Amino acid sequence: MKIFLLSCLLCGALLSVAVAELPPLEGLIEPSELVQFSSQVPGILEQVNVERGAMVHRGQVLAQLKSGVESAAVKVAEARVEFGKRKAMRNKELYIKQLISIHDKDELKTEIQLAELELEEVRERLALRTIISTVDGVVVERSGAPGEYVGEEPFLTVAQLDPLNVELVVPVEYFGMIKLGATAQVQLEAAVGGVHHAKVVIVDQVIDAASGTFGVRLELPNPQLNLPAGLKCQVVF
Repeated sequence: MKIFLLSCLLCGALLSVAVAELPPLEGLIEPSELVQFSSQVPGILEQVNVERGAMVHRGQVLAQLKSGVESAAVKVAEARVEFGKRKAMRNKELYIKQLISIHDKDELKTEIQLAELELEEVRERLALRTIISTVDGVVVERSGAPGEYVGEEPFLTVAQLDPLNVELVVPVEYFGMIKLGATAQVQLEAAVGGVHHAKVVIVDQVIDAASGTFGVRLELPNPQLNLPAGLKCQVVF
C-alpha cells in the first residue's frame, strides 16, 4: 500500500513538473463558426435584410428571393386540396346511400392524398427561396443586393462569436502534456488586453510531419460579445 501511494505521489509530481514546463504558447482567436450563405436554388434577390456588422439570430430571415411563381403554385395546390375535401364531404352521404361505389370513394381519397403531397412539394420549393440564419452571430461580409442573381456562390457570411475558438500550433515535444478539459489563461494582445479562461476541447492526434507540430483548440466563452475574433494571444497552462 505504501509503495502504491508513493508511486501515485511520484506520478503526480512528475505530471506537475511536466505541466510547469509548458511555455506560453502563441494562439489565434477565431470564430467558432463561419457560415457562408448561398441559395439552394438560383434566382433574383428580392430583399436582403441585414448589413455588414449586423447581429443576427438563429432562425432569422436573412434574405428573400423573388418567389411570385412559387407563391402562386402554393395557392393553386391549396385550392385543389380544399376542393377535394369539399367533394369528399359531398360524396360521403352518397356513399352511405350506396349511390357511389367504394372504387369511386377510394379514387377520390387518393386524389386528395396526391393533392396534399403536391401542396407539400410546392411549399418546400417556396421555402427554398428564403435564406435563414443557422447561427447566432454577426454579418462579416455581404456581397448581394436586391435585383442581383444568386446561386451557389455565397453572398452573406456570418461569424459566430460565442464561444470563440483559440487555435494553437504546439511543438511535438509537448505532445501528451495537454489534455482534453484542461483549462488555460488566454492573454490577449495589447490592442484589447485582458486575461480570460478557456478550456481545451480538441487535441489533434496526428502530428504534422513537415512542421513537427500538432493542433490544439480551446473554447473561450464570449457571452457579452466583448472579444473580437482575429486577435493573437498567449496561452498559459
